[in-house]
Amino acid sequence: MPLCFDLDGTLGTFGGGYVLLRDALGELWGDAPKPEELRACLGSTDWEIVDELHRSRFGIGLEDLAYEQFEAACLARFRATFHPEGKVPVAFQGIIEGMHQLAERGHAIWLVSGNVPLVLDFKAEGLGIDERIHRLGSLPRCSRADLIRLAMKDCSGPHLYVGDRPHDREAAREAGVPFLGIGDAVPGEHPILCAEAEAVHLVSTVERLLP
Repeated sequence: MPLCFDLDGTLGTFGGGYVLLRDALGELWGDAPKPEELRACLGSTDWEIVDELHRSRFGIGLEDLAYEQFEAACLARFRATFHPEGKVPVAFQGIIEGMHQLAERGHAIWLVSGNVPLVLDFKAEGLGIDERIHRLGSLPRCSRADLIRLAMKDCSGPHLYVGDRPHDREAAREAGVPFLGIGDAVPGEHPILCAEAEAVHLVSTVERLLP
């Protein structure tokens, strides 16, 4: 039974990620996009956002090599910002431990993130995520729903996607997967846990939803 977890905001927080994304693009493009340009983007993954900004600014889609350059620049910004002598992420330990316990019980666990893969790895390591948990970061020409489908394609159901934002809920709907919300930023009729929930609460909720 595969479970897909969003990372940032679901398992912990790395404050200022959009600023670092803007800084990385400013380094590459010579002029960082304005906050209102970022807010106007319709996509929720790094590929979708950067491709949309690139089309708006240069009139053509983003090439794979340019995305790789953005990935490297973004990782460098995160490494320079988040370290023991700088900023540190806030980890939601109960949710993380619950995810580890679900993996130990035989569930296939994926981190499906809107971040570029190298930043996903950096964040997962910073939050202490077990290396045995699969990771899938933002890929060229893939929406968040596409990433969920990729994670599930070789696994029989039932499936579940766990996230903390409306775009997570909508991606789960588009992929045809039930949704579990974390925190108060994604209200709705779906089940919801608070970010401070204990591991036992996550495990019991998931196993109730996936009998």
